[in-house]
Amino acid sequence: MPRSRTLRRILHPLTGLGTAIALALAVLGAAPAAAAAGQQDATRIMPLGDSITGSPGCWRALLWDALRESGHTGLDFVGTLPPQGCGIDHDGDNEGHGGYLVTNVANQGLLVGWLQATDPDVVLMHFGTNDVWSGIPTATILDAYGTLVAQMRAHNSEMRILVAQIIPMDPARSCAGCGDGVQRLNAAIPDWAAAENTPESPVIVVDQWTGFDTGAHTYDGVHPNAAGDRLIAERWFPALTSVLG
Repeated sequence: MPRSRTLRRILHPLTGLGTAIALALAVLGAAPAAAAAGQQDATRIMPLGDSITGSPGCWRALLWDALRESGHTGLDFVGTLPPQGCGIDHDGDNEGHGGYLVTNVANQGLLVGWLQATDPDVVLMHFGTNDVWSGIPTATILDAYGTLVAQMRAHNSEMRILVAQIIPMDPARSCAGCGDGVQRLNAAIPDWAAAENTPESPVIVVDQWTGFDTGAHTYDGVHPNAAGDRLIAERWFPALTSVLG
């Protein structure tokens, strides 16, 4: 038999085997590629604030759990800070910086770097507690809010921005003027948000203040306990799902 025909007979099954191996590798390669594409397509949500958001901010875990249970699976909580426990399996990435003032974050341009690192589509902002405690005027806090909104839109012109009327503080366990300061800030937020709102980048006010009892819902007059975390998550949920589509 001619040598070339013999080689063809030998190589024929090997060619089939090579094709099978190539197909198998293609399938195996498609799985991580599909996962990466799914992650890229996920709606990226940044929880932004101070210790009420991040230390440990267990309302985020409860909110994540509620979103998953309601069928919202294409989500990715993002932030440069890692999860901090809470005993619930959740995506714990966040931008809740304990002790931070929103005015300092705005003045120092800190949010710009966080946005570049995490690329959110939606921001949940509960920020200003430390500013009120520091006696910073309401107008100055709102100016800082405006700076952050401008930075968000510079990064993503269609950013969806949820801004909380912040939870109350007990004057007896925080500062003498803290209770009134929170009320003044919260009273001013709706008009501020209306002026900032656009169809392309909505600013939605989420009332975290009404019905929040510092005696029943905090452990120190400022930070939420388990009942407070549940209430905060319940308040975020409808507002967030309304912008998820």
